[in-house]
Amino acid sequence: MTSATAPVRDLPDIRRDDRGLPVLGRAMAYARDPIALFQRQWDHYGPVAPMQILGDRWVMLLGPDACQAALTNRDKAFANGPAWTHLVGPFFHRGLMLLDFEEHHLHRRIMQEAFVRPRLEGYAAGMHPAIERGLATWPGADSSFKTYPALKQLTLDVAADIFMGGAEDSSPEEMARVNKAFIACVQAASALVRKDLPLTRWGRGHRGREVLEQWLRHYLPSRRARLTDDLFSQLCHIETDDGQRFTDDDVVNHMVFLMMAAHDTSTITLSTMLQYLGQHPEWQDRCRAESDALPARASLTELDGLTSLDLVIKECLRLRAPVPVVVRRTVKDVVVEGVRIPADTFVTVAAQFSHLMPELWTDPTSFDPERFSPERREDKSHRFAWEPFGGGVHKCLGMAFAGMEVSAVMHHLLRTYEWRVDPTYVAPLDNRSLPFPKDGQPVSLVRRP
Repeated sequence: MTSATAPVRDLPDIRRDDRGLPVLGRAMAYARDPIALFQRQWDHYGPVAPMQILGDRWVMLLGPDACQAALTNRDKAFANGPAWTHLVGPFFHRGLMLLDFEEHHLHRRIMQEAFVRPRLEGYAAGMHPAIERGLATWPGADSSFKTYPALKQLTLDVAADIFMGGAEDSSPEEMARVNKAFIACVQAASALVRKDLPLTRWGRGHRGREVLEQWLRHYLPSRRARLTDDLFSQLCHIETDDGQRFTDDDVVNHMVFLMMAAHDTSTITLSTMLQYLGQHPEWQDRCRAESDALPARASLTELDGLTSLDLVIKECLRLRAPVPVVVRRTVKDVVVEGVRIPADTFVTVAAQFSHLMPELWTDPTSFDPERFSPERREDKSHRFAWEPFGGGVHKCLGMAFAGMEVSAVMHHLLRTYEWRVDPTYVAPLDNRSLPFPKDGQPVSLVRRP
């Protein structure tokens, strides 16, 4: 944010050649190639760039300084709830990401007890059986195995074990239905028709939310009745020192959001890692050597010691952030980088653009995990050069859990399989919601002896 003595400019008008399509504005340009759109906005307007999307004027914040202003939110001018509610409100109603200020602080304070180190150690131990069961269904060899849907089912099964205590009477068919419901809720964010109508993304999102609520409420009485180690039960029983607890609706709302966040973003990261490790076998071999030196069911401390894998995770999160943008809405006028943004303006905070700026990174589009090594630490070029988990009070509460889950799954994959990906392969991404490979992310897979 600029200093008080710097000159302040009003938000510039949108250039005629930047207005995009009628009604849609730049929505289709983002879906086609968000990186190209980020660069165009930066070239035309700088770090505070106006744009038209679905009939509304938005502002895109680009570069680490502008992103820092919104994420740290020192003036409390940026709110999550009004922005995310506009995009996915009916489907992730009152999830932690959709709460603001004191209410957000209270809910986060209650929930963070579920992510302290001793609980993470228990979650790590509990993940291994689910991962082993999932990988047992993968083929022994396949020259074009579509890993993305397989990973998505695997991470959902892990989430069901860790967050739900196993969802003991849910059949594979029901879990597939739940997975489909999560997909519908996430993809509804890009709906053009925002009414609950048949054959629309918005309508499918509503049906998906109904499936998830019914599924969770089926288990709610048993989790209320007895305290167990799973997250669902913890949310039912945990309370603050002054006796504040989550209501049934709170528990369901938080579970829907947390399970989505726990398996969708992890799936994207794992898919990206399979691609780049398949294209860079020297890094795959380096990571495998570290995993082979550990037991199959590695502890959290042992997983933390997989230093090469950690470098790869960070680099893949940089190259393809699972959440490339986050959204806010201004609740009052605010000045960012010398530009006044009016109250009641939708704002896109484009973290992914910072991850690829040549001002911050050496050869930014290349796969180079060593850039995160202690000797280089290119991520230290700016506090917000690398921000895949956001920042400020809304920084991802589950980022340690996500890192642990990705490490555990990759640990088992490295010990169980070898794989290759054509060095010229470029993932055809669907960018309408969270980015995922439209072709299912095929790899040439062989089970190790």
